[in-house]
Amino acid sequence: MTANPISPSQSASVTTVPAISLTDHRLFVLDTNVLMHDPTALFRFQEHDIHLPMMVLEELDHAKKGVSEVARNVRQVSRFLDELIAGTSKDQIDQGLPLPSLPGPRGAPTASGRLFFQTRPTRLSPPASLPGNTPDNDILGMAMTLQQDYPRCQVTLVSKDINLRIKAAILGIHAEDYYNDQALEDVDLLYSGARDLPADFWDSHGKELDSWKENGRTFYRIQGPDVGHWFPNQGLFQPNDGPAFIVRQIDGAEAVIEILKDHSMANHGVWGITARNREQNFALNLLLDPDIDFVSLLGAAGTGKTLLALATGLAQTLDVKRYREIIMTRVTVPVGEDIGFLPGTEEEKMTPWMGALMDNLEVLLAPQEGGEWGRAATADLLSNKIKIRSLNFMRGRTFQSKFLIIDEAQNLTSKQMKTLITRAGPGTKVVCLGNIAQIDTPYLSETTSGLTYVVDRFKDWPHGGHVTLRRGERSRLAEFASDRL
Repeated sequence: MTANPISPSQSASVTTVPAISLTDHRLFVLDTNVLMHDPTALFRFQEHDIHLPMMVLEELDHAKKGVSEVARNVRQVSRFLDELIAGTSKDQIDQGLPLPSLPGPRGAPTASGRLFFQTRPTRLSPPASLPGNTPDNDILGMAMTLQQDYPRCQVTLVSKDINLRIKAAILGIHAEDYYNDQALEDVDLLYSGARDLPADFWDSHGKELDSWKENGRTFYRIQGPDVGHWFPNQGLFQPNDGPAFIVRQIDGAEAVIEILKDHSMANHGVWGITARNREQNFALNLLLDPDIDFVSLLGAAGTGKTLLALATGLAQTLDVKRYREIIMTRVTVPVGEDIGFLPGTEEEKMTPWMGALMDNLEVLLAPQEGGEWGRAATADLLSNKIKIRSLNFMRGRTFQSKFLIIDEAQNLTSKQMKTLITRAGPGTKVVCLGNIAQIDTPYLSETTSGLTYVVDRFKDWPHGGHVTLRRGERSRLAEFASDRL
C-alpha cells in the first residue's frame, strides 16, 4: 500500500508525524507482549514508524521486577528507550525519535523509521464499541485514534495476543502477529535430518565413486546433482532398506559419506537399548559420535527421545569416560494447574518435573544383574553421575566435559536456547529434545519455538546433527492414541 506523506496539520490530538517520502509507509502500534518477547523489536521494522501507547509503557513498568526472562526483557526495553530519549527535547520526541539499525550482516535491511509515543488522550469512535477500562482496550483505542487522524497511512497493530488481534479485526483495525522471531514461515519446511535416496541414485552418482576403509569405518566419495542439497551429518536412506549413510563432508558437488553403524542388532546395542527403526539408528550414531557437539531430536511422545539420549549419555559417561557426568534440565511449564511451592534443594524441587528421567532409568536398570541389590547399587552410582538442574540458575555457568540434556526444549524461546547452549565448555555435548506439537509456553508457536530455531540454525554446521523421530515405539495403545486423539 502506498501512503501519502503525513503533515503535522492532519492531527491535533496525537503526536505529529513529519513528512516522509518513502513509499509503502506504515505506522506500527506495538503491544506490550511484543516487547516482552523480543526487546529488539523496536529496531526490526526497517523504514516504517513505530508508535508506543502510554499503556504499553505502564505495563512494562509493572513487569520490570523479578528474575524471569520476561522481566529481563522488559528491563532491556527500558534501557533501549532510555538511550533513545537521552538528551532529546520535548519537541524532538513529538517529531519522532530516529531508530538506529541493529548490527547485522552486510546487505541486511536497516532501520530508518521513527519512534513515537502517545502524548495526547485517546479518542474512541464509537466509544460504546470498547466496553470496560482494560489495557487492551486502551491500546485498541489508541490504534483507532491514529487511524482517524492518519486516514491515508496504514496503521497496523502488532500483537502476539490472538484475542487482541481478533478484537482489532472486529473494530476494523489491521492487526498482525510479530513475525520477526519466526525461524521458518512454515513448520513443514523444518529440516528433518534424514533424506531418502532416489531409486536410481547409484546410477547417477556412482560413475566416479571412490571408497576406502579407515579404523573399521567405510567411506565413499561421490559426485552428482543431489549432493548440493545435502547437509553435514545428514542421514541418507535407501528405499530398499539397504545400508544407511551419514554425510561427513561436503565440498560443492562432491561429498564424503560413511556407512552408519547398525545399532538395531543386539551386539551393537547401547546399555541394552537397540534401535527399533532407522531414525532411532541414525539418532544413536549422532549421540555416540565424539565429533558432534550438538544434537537435536524431535518427535512425538513415545518415539524414544529421552531413552536414546539417556542410554548414550550413560554409555559415554560410565563406560568410555568421555564425559564426567550427565546434566539434565527442562523448562518448568505445567500442563495443568500449578501445584504451588515445592520444598527442598534445587534438585529436589526439579525431581517432580523429571518423571521422564525416572521412567527411562527404570527401563535401563531393568536388565541389571544381581537382583534388587544390584539394581540398588547401580541406582546409587547413577545418582552420582546424573544431575538435575533448573534453568533459573544457568546464567553465568560453564559446563566442561558434561553430557547436557535439555528436555522439553520446544517450550524455550530462541534467547533462552542461546543462553543454555552457550553454557557449553570444552568437551561438552548438548542434546536438545522436544516435540513442537506440544508447546505450553504462551506466545510461542511451532515456527517461533527455540527448538525450531536451533534446528534451522545448526543444520549446516559440521559439528551438529539433527533427526526427527517419526515412529512411536512406546506401545500400540500410545501409538494409536497419538494418531487418533
